[in-house]
Amino acid sequence: MAKEQDTAPVRIGPGGKTHSPLGFGGFYFDATQWAGDNAEIVLAAMKRALEKGLNHFDTATEYGHGQSERLIGQFLAAEPGRRERIFLASKYQANDISFEDMLAAVDASCARMQTDSIDLYYIHWPRAGKDLRPWMEALETARQQGKISAIGVSNFSVEQMQQVSEVGRIDAHQLPYNLLWRFADRDVIPYCEANNIAVVTYSSLAHGALGGRFQRNQAFPAGDQRRNIVLFRPDVWPQVYDAIESFKRIGERIRRPVLHLALRWLLHQSGITSVLVSARHSEMVDSNAQVLEGDIADDVFEELTAISDRLMQQIPDTGNPYDHHP
Repeated sequence: MAKEQDTAPVRIGPGGKTHSPLGFGGFYFDATQWAGDNAEIVLAAMKRALEKGLNHFDTATEYGHGQSERLIGQFLAAEPGRRERIFLASKYQANDISFEDMLAAVDASCARMQTDSIDLYYIHWPRAGKDLRPWMEALETARQQGKISAIGVSNFSVEQMQQVSEVGRIDAHQLPYNLLWRFADRDVIPYCEANNIAVVTYSSLAHGALGGRFQRNQAFPAGDQRRNIVLFRPDVWPQVYDAIESFKRIGERIRRPVLHLALRWLLHQSGITSVLVSARHSEMVDSNAQVLEGDIADDVFEELTAISDRLMQQIPDTGNPYDHHP
C-alpha cells in the first residue's frame, strides 16, 4: 500500500514548523471580487482549512493586488494563537531587480498579513538573462533580521538556482507540477533533491483539469486565464482529455475521485514535499482534506504514472504551463 509518509506532516527549512503536506493555496481575484459576502466565504474556508489541519497557507503579493495577503492578515488577527498554528508563505515579483525593493516587499507583506515574520518567502518569477543575486541577498538580510525564516524560489531553472545560491540558501522551490505537466522531472527536481531543497507544487490540479469536470469541447469565457494555458490549447487538449478520462476510470474502479488520485499521486512522488491546492469555500476544503484519508495501492500510482508518461510525450515543452517568460 501507499507509504504512510505520503500523508505525514512535513517541514521546510531548518527549524521550520511542522505542517500538513497538503497546503491551502492562495487565491487570485481582482480587487472587486474581495468585497462583501465573497470575502466572508473565503474567510470561512480559511477557518475550515485550519480546523482540518491544512495549516500551510500560501499566497503572493500580486494575488488580488495585495488583497489576498490583507485577507489572510484579517484572518490571522481575528483570533489569538492563529498565527502560531499556521505555516505562512508568500511571494514577490517585480521588474526591478533591486536589493532595496525586495527588502521593502517583505516589510509590506508583513504589514498586510499583520505579522512580524513570515515562515517562507519566495522570489516569485526569475528574469531570464539577469543577475538575480540582489533579490537573494535581500532575502538573506530579511532572514537575519528575523522577518522571514526560510527562502524560496519559484519557476527557476537549475542555472538560476545555482546563481542565487552563490549568495544565499534556497530552502524551497515552488513549481508547476502535476500528472499532466512533469518537465521538472528532468533536472529541476533531481537538483532540489541533491541540494536538500523542498519542492512545493502549484497548479497541482492543472488549473482544474484534474478535477475531471471539463468536457472534450470545453470552452472558457473571455478573461479566463485558462484560455492562455498550454494544456488547453486546441492542439493539446484532446490528448489531455483522453488521459484524464483514463485517470477517471481508475478512480471509478477504486472508488476515489480523480482529484484524490491526482493529489495523492503528487504526495507519493519522491522529492515532493508539499502540494498546494486552492479552495474558495468550505465544501472545497472538506473535499481536499479527504484526499489524505485512506490507503491507495502502489499499483494504482504505477498505472497513473504510465498514463502520464505516454501523455508527456505529446505535451509541448514551453518552459511553464503559461508559456510565460519574464
